[in-house]
Amino acid sequence: QVQLVESGGGLVQAGGSLRLSCAASGRFFRLNDMGWYRQAPGKQRELVAFITSGGSTNYADSVKGRFTISRDNSKNMVYLQMSSLKPEDAAVYYCNLKVVVAFPRSEYNYWGQGTQVTVSS
Repeated sequence: QVQLVESGGGLVQAGGSLRLSCAASGRFFRLNDMGWYRQAPGKQRELVAFITSGGSTNYADSVKGRFTISRDNSKNMVYLQMSSLKPEDAAVYYCNLKVVVAFPRSEYNYWGQGTQVTVSS
């Protein structure tokens, strides 16, 4: 079983910064792609950013140049540094990890519990 624990959400003024963290624990062989999604009220969950096991990154157009995703494989963690936050960035942010277990070798998709980000104008 794999557990994901998110932290770092909160209330910030427009133009401010927050750093989200997601820690994976449990029994697994490897972490593949890691990503952050967000869901605002009344909207569908959308991809914000992801990072591959090799370190390649991809961002939604709306956050390019403002958000940075990173990972620490030694700690089984993924981060999302958010800067120049806008009111439209407000949402519940979820981490998403592709987890590989050893036996049988399989990849599973795990979600964090979500952390609220509120941006005041």
